Amino acid sequence: MTDAVRPLIAGNWKMNGLKTSITEFEAMLRGAPEVTGKADLLVCPPVTLLAGFAAKASSFGQEGKHAVTVGAQDCHPKASGAHTGDISAEMLADAGATAIIVGHSERRADHGESDAVVREKALAAWRAGLTAIVCIGETQAERDAGKTLDVCGAQLKGSLPDDCTSGNLIVAYEPVWAIGTGLTPTAQDVEQVHKFIREHLNQRFKNEGPSIKILYGGSVKPSNAKELMAVPNVNGALVGGASLKAADFLAIAAGCP
Repeated sequence: MTDAVRPLIAGNWKMNGLKTSITEFEAMLRGAPEVTGKADLLVCPPVTLLAGFAAKASSFGQEGKHAVTVGAQDCHPKASGAHTGDISAEMLADAGATAIIVGHSERRADHGESDAVVREKALAAWRAGLTAIVCIGETQAERDAGKTLDVCGAQLKGSLPDDCTSGNLIVAYEPVWAIGTGLTPTAQDVEQVHKFIREHLNQRFKNEGPSIKILYGGSVKPSNAKELMAVPNVNGALVGGASLKAADFLAIAAGCP
């Protein structure tokens, strides 16, 4: 953990959750005050739940700040137009989102999103006044071939727009082979990649680089959160399955130093 950077625990619900899931989110809101001294909390539900979650979060506001903020999982690069089934960053902001995940490996793999497309979506998030959470990470084959840093470096170069700051960008490193598999890199592996990312940010964005959050994602759970959050340059986590349960999500936040 970089002491100067306040941690963020972000939950990516993916394609999970129905209207009844509001009760789990309410449990997160009730439990948030116990952990918000350690980390900020963000939940990214399916778009069908976003407005409802955002409204509920507003009713739990604490001293002018929400105990848990709400984000989205993707957006279209354009602000509006003939794009059936797509949703713009402006629409997501209107629904109450504060951030948008872009470039998740599942989007890159399932929808063929290139670094250039991810970059356009990050710019779209900025256009709507939202923070872009840009995901990068290597596959098992790429790791086995010793290409982890090459792949992550290329994704950073191609996916991050110019003019990134700590206020408009969060980077999430998610090794593809660790997402939903129960497999987790060693602390040394995570440290190597996060150090590499930090060096890229520092070199490219100068004074802003040290304060941009770098999250780790990939089978993060309460049992390994404390170890992962203690790794240098790990400023929090992007949590998948474990974010669907309030108890697990809050326990991960409690693991922040």
